[in-house]
Formats: sequence, C-alpha cells, structure tokens
Amino acid sequence: MQREASRRGFVISHQKVVLDIDLAGFMRGYTEITLVPTTKNLRTINLHSRQCEVHRVSVGGKETDYILHDPLSNIGPSKPDDVHSFPEIKRKLFSALAEADEGELSISVPDDLSRGTTPDPNAQGGGEFAPIVVIIDYSLRHPRDGIQFILPTDAYPYRVPHAYTTPSSPDSARCWVPCIDLLWERPTWDFELIVPKSLHGRGDEDMETDDRTSPSYNEEVPVVVVCTGDLVEKVAHPHDSKKTIFVYTQSAPTSVQQVAFAVGPFHVHSIRVDVPRDSNLPEANPGLSPSSQTPMHAFCLPGLEKSLEVTTSFYRSAMNFFTGEYGSYPFGSHKLVFVDEMPAQRFEAATMSLVSNDLLHGEDAIDQVFDTRQSLSHALACQWVGINIIPKAWPDIWLVNGLGLYITALFLRRLFGNNEYRFRLRKDMDRVVAADVGNMPPICRPTVLDPPEAPVLAFINIKAPLVLYILDRRLGKSGTSLGLSRVLPKIFLSALSGEMANNCLSTHSFLRTCRKVSAVDVRSFADQWIYGSGCPSFTFQASFNRKKMAVELYMTQHTPAYRYNEGDPVHMALHKPVSTFEGTMTVRIHEADGTPYEHVLDIRNSQKKYEVLFNTKYKRVRRNTKRFLARKAAAAAAEAGDPEAAEALEMIDSGFELKQWEDESKRAWWMVSDWTDEDEASMNGASYEWIRLDADFEWISIIQFDQPDYMWVSQLQRDRDVVAQLEALNALARQPTAIVSSNLTKTVLVTNYSFRIRAEAARMLIYCAKPSLKEIGLVHLFKLFSLYCYKPQSLSDPLRAKFVPKANDFSDFAEYFVRKSLITAIAEYRDSEGKSGHTVRRFLIDQLRYNDNSKNPFSDALYICTIIAALGRSLIPYGVPEISELSRTVWAPELDEEDREVLDLATAEIDRYREMDRLNPSSHNVISIAILEWTSIMQLSAMLPMDGRIFVAYSREGNYTPVRAAAFEALLLNKWYSRKSLARYIFAAIAHDPSRAIRRFVARGAIMSLGILEAVGDIRYTAKDGEKPVLIEEDGSVPQNLKQARKGEVELALKAIRRDAGKQKGVREIFIPTFLSSGVDHDIRWSLLKLGELLFRSDPEPPPKLSIKLATIPKSAPLVVDDVPLPSIVTLQPQPVQVVENNPEPPALKTPKTKKPPISDVPPEPIIVTPLPEAPMDAVDVVELDPGPVQPPPPLTTPSKASNTVSKNVSFDPKMSPPLPKKKKEKEVPKSQSGGMNGKDVQTCRNILKKLVAHKSSFVFRQPVDPVRDRAPGDFKLIISNAKVYNQAGSYVYAEAETLDDFFDKTWQKLTATLEAMGRPKALPTPIEPSMSDPVKVEIVEKVAEEPAPVVVKPAATPSPPLSTLLWRRYRSTPQSLGPPIPQRINQRFLRSRVEHPTPVPHRSQPPTRPRSTSSSSKPVQPTVQIPPVVPEKIPNPPSPDPSVDDFLTSVIVAIEEEDKQKGVTSPSKGKRKTKEKPVTAPPPVPTPTPRPILPDIGPSSAAPVTSIPARAPVVKKTSSVAKGKAREAAVLESLSPSDLKKVKEVLKHITDLTRVPEVWLFLTPVDPVAAGCPTYYDEIKHPMDFDTLQKKLNNGKYHSMDDVAADVDLIFRNCRQFNPPGTDPVIAADAVERAFQREWARILPKRISPNDKRSLLGFITRLRETEIFFWFKDPVDTNLLPDYNTLVPKKDARDLGMIKQKLTVDKYDSLEALIADFNLLARNALRYNGSEDPVAKLATQLAEEASAFIAQMKKKRKSTADEPSSSSKKASNGGAPAKRAKLA
Repeated sequence: MQREASRRGFVISHQKVVLDIDLAGFMRGYTEITLVPTTKNLRTINLHSRQCEVHRVSVGGKETDYILHDPLSNIGPSKPDDVHSFPEIKRKLFSALAEADEGELSISVPDDLSRGTTPDPNAQGGGEFAPIVVIIDYSLRHPRDGIQFILPTDAYPYRVPHAYTTPSSPDSARCWVPCIDLLWERPTWDFELIVPKSLHGRGDEDMETDDRTSPSYNEEVPVVVVCTGDLVEKVAHPHDSKKTIFVYTQSAPTSVQQVAFAVGPFHVHSIRVDVPRDSNLPEANPGLSPSSQTPMHAFCLPGLEKSLEVTTSFYRSAMNFFTGEYGSYPFGSHKLVFVDEMPAQRFEAATMSLVSNDLLHGEDAIDQVFDTRQSLSHALACQWVGINIIPKAWPDIWLVNGLGLYITALFLRRLFGNNEYRFRLRKDMDRVVAADVGNMPPICRPTVLDPPEAPVLAFINIKAPLVLYILDRRLGKSGTSLGLSRVLPKIFLSALSGEMANNCLSTHSFLRTCRKVSAVDVRSFADQWIYGSGCPSFTFQASFNRKKMAVELYMTQHTPAYRYNEGDPVHMALHKPVSTFEGTMTVRIHEADGTPYEHVLDIRNSQKKYEVLFNTKYKRVRRNTKRFLARKAAAAAAEAGDPEAAEALEMIDSGFELKQWEDESKRAWWMVSDWTDEDEASMNGASYEWIRLDADFEWISIIQFDQPDYMWVSQLQRDRDVVAQLEALNALARQPTAIVSSNLTKTVLVTNYSFRIRAEAARMLIYCAKPSLKEIGLVHLFKLFSLYCYKPQSLSDPLRAKFVPKANDFSDFAEYFVRKSLITAIAEYRDSEGKSGHTVRRFLIDQLRYNDNSKNPFSDALYICTIIAALGRSLIPYGVPEISELSRTVWAPELDEEDREVLDLATAEIDRYREMDRLNPSSHNVISIAILEWTSIMQLSAMLPMDGRIFVAYSREGNYTPVRAAAFEALLLNKWYSRKSLARYIFAAIAHDPSRAIRRFVARGAIMSLGILEAVGDIRYTAKDGEKPVLIEEDGSVPQNLKQARKGEVELALKAIRRDAGKQKGVREIFIPTFLSSGVDHDIRWSLLKLGELLFRSDPEPPPKLSIKLATIPKSAPLVVDDVPLPSIVTLQPQPVQVVENNPEPPALKTPKTKKPPISDVPPEPIIVTPLPEAPMDAVDVVELDPGPVQPPPPLTTPSKASNTVSKNVSFDPKMSPPLPKKKKEKEVPKSQSGGMNGKDVQTCRNILKKLVAHKSSFVFRQPVDPVRDRAPGDFKLIISNAKVYNQAGSYVYAEAETLDDFFDKTWQKLTATLEAMGRPKALPTPIEPSMSDPVKVEIVEKVAEEPAPVVVKPAATPSPPLSTLLWRRYRSTPQSLGPPIPQRINQRFLRSRVEHPTPVPHRSQPPTRPRSTSSSSKPVQPTVQIPPVVPEKIPNPPSPDPSVDDFLTSVIVAIEEEDKQKGVTSPSKGKRKTKEKPVTAPPPVPTPTPRPILPDIGPSSAAPVTSIPARAPVVKKTSSVAKGKAREAAVLESLSPSDLKKVKEVLKHITDLTRVPEVWLFLTPVDPVAAGCPTYYDEIKHPMDFDTLQKKLNNGKYHSMDDVAADVDLIFRNCRQFNPPGTDPVIAADAVERAFQREWARILPKRISPNDKRSLLGFITRLRETEIFFWFKDPVDTNLLPDYNTLVPKKDARDLGMIKQKLTVDKYDSLEALIADFNLLARNALRYNGSEDPVAKLATQLAEEASAFIAQMKKKRKSTADEPSSSSKKASNGGAPAKRAKLA
C-alpha cells in the first residue's frame, strides 16, 4: 500500500465531510481533505468521485481547475441493435473500471503552491512535506449507488422516510463523497451532518387504518443521525431553526469503505450494561465493570420498538464475551441500526452496523432467534477483526473473515451450548467436503491480487473458520500451548497498541505468531489446508488379530480434488490440489468392558496398515464383569438423585434408557424389535464395543468406515459426543432394519439427546420405510407424531388412522423441532410406484386443516410453512421415467381419481391460508412465500396448469420485498423467455424497479433460471436436420475422458440455451436497451453480461486500427533504383523514407548480387507499414495498420506474394543525383493464377474453399497429414480419396470425408446451375484435360497502352469450356494422369486457339480401357485440345483476363451470394441448401477421325483407367459422391441425387437404431426360415425385403427416386402383416417401426411450393397486409368485440392474412390451389357474417380475386420461363449455336 501512495504522490491524513441532507433525495455540502504529498513534483491530485456534481474546488485556499469524468457514464456497443456485441461492452466496461481506478476527479495544483511545497522542519522525521488542504464543494441528487433514500410512494404510502449509506457496489463510497476509495487508505474523520429537525407524523385519519399506536405517529418525530465515530454534539442550525447539526468524530484511522451513516426518525434503544452478581468480579476482570463497559445503542424505525428490544436482548453478553476474551473494544461506542431495503443482510462499518429489518423478531419467534443472534454476533465480532484489523492484501481475506467467524462461533458455543456448536461444525464440514471437489481454489492464493468472486468468497467464509478450528486443535496438542486462545489476544493487542503496521494482518505474520506462541511448526499444515485445495477421503477397514491381540486398521486415502484436476496442468497450478494429506488422527476404541482407549495414527501415505494394541482380553466380558456391574449400579444411583454418583458416571447409557419400553404392552404397541439370538451371539463374541475414528474432530474429510449395526447402536446410545451420535445416525440410515428403526424411534423419544440429534433421527426413520420391512419406519413415524395428536381412531394400524393435532404448544423448543422433522420425514415416503400414498397426503392436509394456535404463546408461521412444503413434496411422484436427451416428448404425471381429489383438497387449503395471510399477515409474510413456492412447484411438476397471473400479482410493487422475490423466482422458472410480454416484464423489473434488492435479485435469478431449466430438461438440445446427435456416455473407467465429457455437456447446454432462449425475439429486442438503461447499476451490469454470455453467441471484435499520416511522395523526387528485390513494405525512419515495392522481374530471372547496406545505416526497430495494394504512392495519405506483431522482411531473393505492384527500392535524399530512368512497369503473375486461372476464377475457388473450411465436417482436413508431403498435390478429391484409403470404412474420419464430399458436390452443382441459368455454356459431364504431346499453334497478340500481351491459344472449332468445368478439372483430375500442369496463365476457358494437327496422339501414360458410356465407340467424340510444353522464360508477360468475362463471372458470384442471403444460408454449418439437380448434357459434337482417351469422372484415384466420351452423350444425372468404395463405380443412371440420398440414409439410420426404435431388430436382416421356425415363409412371401437388403440396394444406386425407397420400406411391413396374424408381436413391432418411419419420412419430404414461389407469395401477402383497405383482414377477429363471430364462423374455419402468412411460412400448404382455397374461405367467412351487401364482404371478395390473379400470373410466368431452355437446346441441336459461340468460331 505504501507503493500505491508513492505512485499517487500523496496520502490522506484527515478528511472532513459536511453535508446538508434532504430526505427527499438531495444532498449538498463539501469535503475538506488534508493530504500530505510524498513528492515535490505533485502537480495533479486524482481522487475518486462518481455521481457527484462538483461545483467548486480549491487547493490551499486558492480556487483551481479540475476535470470530472466518469468512464462508466458512456458505455455502449457500436451496434446498439446487435445482441452479439456484448464482448465489446465487456471490454469497454473493463477498460472503464481500470480507468476509474486512477480517479475520476483530477485537480490541478497551483504552480505557486506546488513550488512552495518544501519539507516541513517541524514534522516528525523531517522528511515529510507540508500538508495541503483540498476543499471540494459538491451536491448529489437521487443517487443510484452508495446511498439509499427510502421514501413513501403510492405503493408504500406508510413507509417511513430515511436514508443510509449502502455497499451497493465495491466502489460505492466514491458515489457519495470525493475520496480515495481504497481499503488501505485510512485517514481520520470529522462529520457534520445537517438534517431536518423533525418529520411530521400521520394524521388521525391515517391512524384509523393502521394498527401501530406509537405516540410518535400523532406528533412530530425527531430526526436522528447515526454515523461512524463518536457523537460530539448535537446543535441547532445557526441560520435555520428547522434544522439540526450532528457532529461526529472518528479518531481511529478508518477507510472510507468502512464509513457509514443513517438519517431518519429512528427510535433509540440504549442497551443496558450488565451488573455482575459477584462483587469481586470487577477486580478480577475490570472490563466487565458497569463504568468501563462500552456504550451500546440500537436504532429502529417507529413501530418496531418491541421487536428491537427483544432482538438485541443478548447483545450486551456478546460484547462482554469478546472484551473478556480478546481485549478492549477498539472504538469508543457501538451502534446497531435497522433499516429497510438493505441489499445485503448487514453492512459493517466502524463503530456501527447497518442491519436489515428482516432480522427483527418478536417474543413469539423460535427459528429466527438462532439466525438473528448469529448474524448480530458476527457483526459485533467484525469490529475487532474486519474493521479495526484489515487484510494486508486480498489473498489474506480468508484470515480476516475466518477469524471473525471463528470467534463468533465461540460465543455461540457459550450462548447455545457445546452440542449446538459441534453440530454446526459437523454440518459445515459436510458442506465444505461436498463443495471442495476440484473446482474451488485454495482459501489463500498469494499470487492472486484481485478480490475473490462471490461464489469463491462464500466458500472461503465456510472453510476458513473450520481451518482455524482444526489449527487450534493441533496447536493444543503441543503440551504447553493453549491453541488460538493465546494467539488471538496477542494479535488484537498488537493492533490496539499500534505494533501492527497500519493494522494490516497477513497470513505469514499470523502463522509466525502461531509458531512463536505454540512452538509448533505449522508450515506443513499451511501447505495443505491454507495454500492447497481439496479435502481427503479416507476408507478404513478394521479386523481383530487374536494372535497379536491388536486391531488392524487398513487405511486408504485419496483426494477428489486432485483426481478432478490431475489431467489439467493449468488447474493443477492454479488450484494446487493436495494429493496426500499428512497429520495425526485419533482413534478411540471402546473395548469389551466399555472403557475407551485412544490411539494416535500417524498418516503420511495414501495407504497404510496400522496395528493398534488391545488392552483387555478379546473375550467379551461385558455382561459379567465387576466393573460393568459397578458402573451400572452407579448409573442407577445417579438416576435416583445421588449427585456424587452422577459425577462419577461418564460414558454409561443409563440416562438413555426408556422406561416406557420396559412394559411389554408398550413394546407391542410401539412394535419394538429385539436382537435375535444370532445377533446376541455376535455381540457377545465381539472384541470391542465400537471404534470411533477422528475422535478429536481434527480433519475436514470424508471417513468411510463399516462396522456392524449393533456397534453403531452402541455408539449412538453410549457416546455423548453429538458428532459421534450424528455419525452413528448416518451409518444406521445406510443399514435399514427393523431393529435400526426401533433404536431410531427410541432416540427420538429419549429427551437426554440433543434436540438436533432427535430431529436427525426422525428424518432417518424414513429410510426404514420399505416394503421389505413392512413399512416399519413409516409406522414408527406416525406413532411418534400421534403423541402430539388426539387419540387416533385406529391404534392397531396407524397407516389408516386419522390424526387430528392437539392445540399447539411450543413451550418446549426441542419438541417443536422434533415435530417439524417428523412432518418432513413423513412427506419423503414413497411406495413402489413412486407415490407418497393416500394416507400421507391426507395426514398432511389434516395438519393444515386442524391446526390450532389460539393458545400458543409462540408463532406457528414457520411450522405452517413446513407443512406446506411437505405437502408439496408429497404430491409430486418420484417415479418419473428417464427422458432421453433426444426425446421430444414432455412428461406429465398420470393422476387417478383419488389423486385429483387429494390435489383439490390441498389446493383448497392452500387458498384458505393465502387469504388468511393476506388479512392477518404472518411475520415477514413467510406463509405467503411458502404458498408461492408451493404453487410454483406444482406448476413445474405439471400437477397444476401453468398460470403466471398469481405470480405477477405478487411481484408488483406494494408487496413485501421477500414476497416479490419469491414471485419473481417463480416467474423465472416458468420459461420467462418464451413469452415476449413476460420477457419484457422481467427486463423492465431489472431496469426500472424502484427496489434495488428486487432489481439485483431478478438479474441474478435470470441467470440461475436458465441453468435450472436446462438441468431439469425444460431446455434441451435437439440436433438440427442433418446434424448428427451427440450422446455422451460416462462410465467412469477412464478419468481423462470425464473432463472431456463434462466439457461436452457444458457446450451442449450452452447450445440448448442459445437455441431455446437466445433466439426469442422478445429477449433479443430488450436486452441491449436494458443494459444501457440509466437504472442499471454496477451489480446488474455484470449480471446482464453473464446473461448475455449464456443467451447469445459472441461476435469477436475487429482488432483496432491505427491511422498514420504519410508524407506524399513527389514524382520529381530523386530516385535510386536497386536491382535487389525487396518485400512490399514501407519503412518509416526519422531521416530518409524508403518505399520498397515488388520486383518486376519474373520468378525465373536471376537477380544480380549487391552489397548489403552497412549496419549503421539500418535504424533500430523500424516501423513497418503495409501500403494499400495497387495504389500510387502519391495518392496514399492514410494507411490502416493492424496492431499485430511486426513480421521481419522475407529474404531478398524471394519476391513478394501479396502485392501486384512493381517492386523497387526507392530511397529519398536531397543530396542525391538526378533520378535514373524508370523501368517499364510490368505486372507479376500471382501464384494462385500461375496455373492458368484468372482473378475471378481464383475468387470463385476461394469462395468455395471458404465454405468447405467452414463446414463442420472439414475439421480433420484443415491441416496437412504430414509436413514431409508438402509437395503433394492438394486437390480436393485427392484429399477425400486419401482419407478413404487410409481410414477404415465406418470410422469417424471416413464418415466426415463422405459428408464433406457430398457438400462439395452440392455446392459445385449449385454453381453449375447458376451458370446455366444465366446463359453460360453448360458443364461437360467430364472435363477435358489437354495433352502436352499435341501440337497447338500459339499466337501472341500485343496490345497498346503498356498492357501486357495475352497469350492466345486457338483450337479449331472448339467451344470454350465453362468455368465450372475448369474448376472441376482442378478438383477431379489426378496428378499422374496428364503429366506436368499447364504453364502459367494459359487458361483454356478464355483462349482462342486452332488445332494445327487434327489427328490426336494417344496418351501413352494410361492404357486404353473400356469406355464408360454404353453408346457405340464409332460415333464422333469431342476433339482433343493439346498444348505443347511452354518454357516460362518464353512468356514475357502473362495475359490479363477478358473484361467482359470478368464482369460475367462477377455477376454469377453476386447471384449466388444473393440467393444464399434470400434463403437464409450464411454458411454451410448453419443450414442445408436443397438444390434440384439438372441433367447435364454434352456440348455439340465436333467431328474428328479418332476418339481421344480422356479421364473418366470416377474419383481421385491415381490408377483410374482412361475412357472416352461419345460426342452426343445421353441425358444423365451425375452420381452422388456419397457412395462408399466400389458402390460409386457401380452407380447407374437416374439414381438418387446426393441430397436425397443423404436424407434417406439419415432416416434409415434413425429407424434402425435399436436405442431409438427397439422393435426394429425383427426387420434388420433377411428372414431365416429355419432359425425363425417358419419354413413356409418364402412360399407365401414372394418379394421379401428387410433393411439390410434395402441398405445394400441404396449403396449400389438401385433406387431412382425417394418413392422407390418408401415402397420397399412399405413392402417390409406388408410382408410382416401378410405372414403374421393381427395382434401378434411381429405385427405390433411392425406398427411401431412404421410409425417411426412415417414420422421421420414426413420430415424429409420435399416441399410442394417451391422456394421462389414461396418467396413471391410472402411478399405479396405482406403487401396486402400493409394495404389500408384490407386492414380488416390483417389479424384475427377479436371475439371479445364480436362475441357471436364463432357462432357463425367456426373457429377452425377462421382465416386472416396473418394466419395465411404463418401457414405459408411453415409450409402448411401442399399446393397453390390450397392457398387459393384459404383466400376463398376468408371471403366466404366475411360474406357469411356481414352479408353480401356489406363493404367488408366486398373487400374480402376483392382480396380473394387479387390473390387468384396473382397466383395465376405467377404460374404463367413460371411456365414461360420453363419453355426457354427447351427452345435453346432445340436450336443448338439443329446446328445453330449461340451468338457467343458463332463469334468464337
């Protein structure tokens, strides 16, 4: 913290705050800050200030300049309508918070003042500077954070106005006063708070409607100010008699974050001092004398005086305990203030605590007493540690929080007893063990300097006091040490005396103090429990070795946290899980005579065997030893009243015996089970009574230890430690028997046990309620509860009795808690069907119906809440079938008549209690909250219909805040995002609700609700059409796969949430406006950001760009041209500017060697700037820079690959000679075009490659297989071929290769179809590859205007192949088929060439094979285009593409992209594109003497045979590339299209999956007549069919349409029904499989209305809806305005334009005629209701006519468009050719 002050330049020594507070929400005043500079160069003072409006600032008495800027004021996305921009908001928020940490208010220090600042000679040390006084005049109006104003409103007209500071955000202090908002900046304080003298109470007319009769309501109520520090004086305002000034001073250094005040008409209650009964006590402990006790006061709002006095009645005893144990109170006084609308339960400040009114309770409270006293005790303990002592750094927060909770628990032990203390410790340890399984960090991380997050802090607050407890236990074993009881007073004393620097406590200093005081080395303990994470899990096994007379204990230890993070090195380094915990464990063996003997086990390894020596003979002597008989006699004497015998009795169970069970009739009524003879023999033969592990309670761990049930019963009855009894109860619950049930019942009845143990035993009885035990546990529960009821009607069978409770009497608190536990346990009962049964539900309803609290002095509100909660659990069946993640059905309970009757009775009772609580509210409205939770549970479990109206009503402003929170919680669990109105209501509450507590609760609840809904299955991930479903199976056998499975589950959950909730329009519209709302505070912003991460996919921000001005380069500047080619970069230097351009020479030309420049000429770290491509340097003014890492320039001999400009090295120097003549600019051919492709071809290929890379199946093909094969060809089909050759069929990579290949085929066909539709030549069925052995005449035509001369190759009378053919060749040809590739820029698509030698030379590299076509080989074939080898040096300039061709290709690409946008296809991974394949025909034949062998279209294999193609090929459909292996070669003409083939395979895969359709096993393979026992099957079934045969036919291309597949599937079911009689199992299985097939088949059937027609019709209907004359038909008829409409027009026949548009959108129409029929039905409905002469009916008729006319015109246009290709093809077949071809010829 000293470094922070030196960096800032000053420290604050004192601060004074003067505020004039108006309770209407306005504050005005000033603050005077005295700061001490730490440097003489202080020029600017940076302070924290937010929300404050600064009016004037003076420094040293001189008014100065200042700047006030809040970085958080203007945070918003660049695209306010884009919900995916929340990462940008998060970045801006982080940046704003970092900027705000430096200070929002910057104050200029006057020059004369700063120059006059010299070291003060009078200051201590002589090195300090003279202090500077800064006065800031500011005001505050309706603040959002930092201070809360509670005012009466229309919803809360009787609310008492008051105000108080609140920690609404981590930096809330700066929101009400300019300061240094840091925990470690601790000045002294003075406060002068000016407030109204009094407030007027309500009039007499208001008193008639309010039951509070406080006299302050009839008169003016004085306003009180409670503030940090000690009250100095209260004076009247010198200028305004209606105001009062309260003056407080705080002399102890205190952080501004620990300063608070409250203003309001508070009632003051002075907590009286304790007068000791012993007169000698003050001398023994002077701190407890009345005169020396710290003054304590409690404050509350009017009307709560009685509750305040009852709630704080114990507070003085807490103060006396802390002062007596840990030294003097660190401040002068203590105040406790109860206020409304606290965002948290408490806020601790120096000398005071602000507490929520919810902690107040009356004299009739029982349950709340425990929670309130714990909370208030902790608030007082924080004054010692937490306020006076603060952590030295954020990693030490565990120590400060843990010490406060630790000493609080010690006081509660004094207050509630040791049993309650140890019981709470055991429960807290169970919570820590359950949470610390690997995802929680250590409680102290010295390397993490940020404050812990809220979930981590909550975990630290639970684990830290437990760590201190076990540390105290281990220090106490050192002999002379007394544990932490000597360490803590020493620490507190050092803080009071000033020895502790700045009162900052660190973990290191604390451990050092422990080591000094106790002489125990705690480093090993700290490494395991403080700096390490995890809790050990022990497994013990015990056996008695009679030969050695020892008990052998086998110990095994493991740490779940270590196993969780073992495979993750990052989490291993961050969380530091401990693999093996070390230490000592105490084992207590109760031997045969009942005497306990303790033994210490030294644990150092994960596995070890211990031998514990025995002290008595192994033979059991319990029944006849003198020692046992003497102990039993002493117990009897103690029971008779002998006090000496009672003291001598230690561990005997006589006090736990139950006298009423000694009567045989009583035992029979209680159905008590006794030990059998075998059990008695086992007990008599046992060597010891029981074994107790970790008897000293020193380990936060799981201990699994099994011993017989009679030993656990002995431990339960004879061990008086409540932890031992709790361990025995948990062990007996795992071994349910009738004897165990009897002993648990005895535990409930015996009052010697702690009430916590009795309540736990009652809850454990439900584990014995099993059919195998004849429900003995439930019988005992009913018999126990009958003690609180009138005599049941049936004594023999309590399961049929009616239990009417007696009038409540909760005077015995133990019986009250036991009674609640019995009700909770009974509600947990379930029969074999998962239901609670009629008896249990009737019992709970009767408890509500007959409850009588008229004579009870205590409140029964929480008791009723327990019954309501139990009733809700009992009504929900547990037998819910497991629902698959792929299932789309929603489970609903099956209710019989009895269930409905019980549900109606329960609902009636709940409604009665709801009305009672509305008329006579319970304390804090707890009954209404329980009813809301009950209703929510019933609706979520489908027991009641979903109805959110009751929750909306209770969530309105005007209800009690916890009631509103419960209502909002129910709304959030009711799929709030699915309804637009509800989503808007939720977000409106987050942004604009008057209650800060409600706003934050709803924001956090929205996040949690999504996780809960996903966990219970309301949000489920369903795979898209065509997407492979993912099933995650976990068997736990492979630990490293568990983490991957967990990661996969999280990813699927996020996908499900984003698809189900994030796609909702209402959520997307309101999310960003809510975030930008002015009512959103710090906490809600973070919650909304987390909600956005769950709901929406994040769009990465583009990297920021830097703009640099470059000087323009004059053309007349002297140039020096070097022959060294350099990369295309611009190097900015202070002196000369070098512009380096590309090399004009071709790659084959050699570059002359030049000398390297001297090292001195190269400036260090030049700035590299990439210029814009193809732009003259004199026109470049601004260059956009990418802030990424600067790459070093490539080697000088390597030309640039990224730029098309000429490469030159130009350096500017004013002393240089005149420039040399410039070389002629020549363009270099890019590498992508060196093979003969022009720029647009390259762009098209890149677009396709981009889609291929984005496809989800391309993951395994994005990287090279082996770097050694970089020179291997990279064609796409070769990629697929390699994948299929190397990987086995059916593997993951093989399947992904097939999917990607199919996607490429469809994309390619789409491009071909688009080219054909735009008038381009159709693609050839097989591309033509030139042969390098055929001579071709090459003409070089030179062009003017310095353009490079293109190389033109003209084959005679050969039409140019289309673009698709050329690109197809690059992906279909094999590298070995035709020798070397085409030289650079010789692209056949745009070359005009003539064949000089028409007789082709056969290709010698491939043997002649049988032609692929079935036509005769004598027919003319396509001529061969042969190109001789061309040396690169012979081509000086590559050709440029034809401009007309470029324009045409650009239009093709634009057309494809526009079609994608219209159909909603953004990328291959987001959707499927259905394209109809068109027949591919061959171009017109050209006569040649002999056929030319060419490549067949069979795939990428390098060994493919060469065939020829006839000149006039028949019209065929291209075979799908999805076929496997040889199936592709066997594909025949007219087979299924690739898209249809894929759909059919998906359907077959779905219905043949046994996990989805288990009945399909009967039809998977052909029928075996012998095995199936049906020898006559094939005599009767002439055309057998099964799914295996169907799959083979599908792979071999035997199906020509989808109807053929459906016919064969139907044949399977018809054969089954033909051979088997109706009602048999095969027919039933056939029906099930047929239903599954029909459901999946209907999903893939093509739509009847084409997408183009659908798009046109949707636009037409939209225009109709926007037409004013047709507004009558825009939306459905409002039946509220026209109630008789449905009587004339049935609801199923109602039509409107909105419904028609919706049906058209979801493809409900099979044809255009069906759409016309709906328009006609709309007209008939209007005519039927309004009459023929009504204008509305005429408009409806006109609407139907316009629709019919539009559809007819659309059909006519479609028909004319379809006739154009046929006429064109006819013309081509007659010898004519298009104009383009005629010109080329």
